[in-house]
Amino acid sequence: MRLVGLDLGTKTLGVSITDKTQTLVSPLKVIHFLKEDYQDALSKLEDLLKDYEVELLVLGLPKNMDGSLGFAGDRSLNFQKILESKGYKVILEDERLTTKLAENIIHANTENVKNTKGKIDSLAASLILESYLSEVQSGIKK
Repeated sequence: MRLVGLDLGTKTLGVSITDKTQTLVSPLKVIHFLKEDYQDALSKLEDLLKDYEVELLVLGLPKNMDGSLGFAGDRSLNFQKILESKGYKVILEDERLTTKLAENIIHANTENVKNTKGKIDSLAASLILESYLSEVQSGIKK
């Protein structure tokens, strides 16, 4: 079974996936949808998930630096409810600074930084999923 990482925005959903052994994480895709149309995002995500045996979705939970939730955090909590209503098992993972880290990684390794937004979103989803797997391996999460 595979795990999928998700980085939710207002118009994009970065998606990453593990291999079947849940050892390796790879950026998979960026799903584009109409602004704040999360049913459209879900529909496109479900089309993608049909191709894989997915055990768990790890959804990034944006938090402010003080640990509080703002609008973006509420957006992820609402999307979690939508996913769970469709029968998916969803774990929330703190995603503070993952997008910034993804931007730094891509900019450090790419000469032409134009059109890197999609790469940033799927890489951020990978960082979210890698963070979750590290916590599971260290016993912090089960």
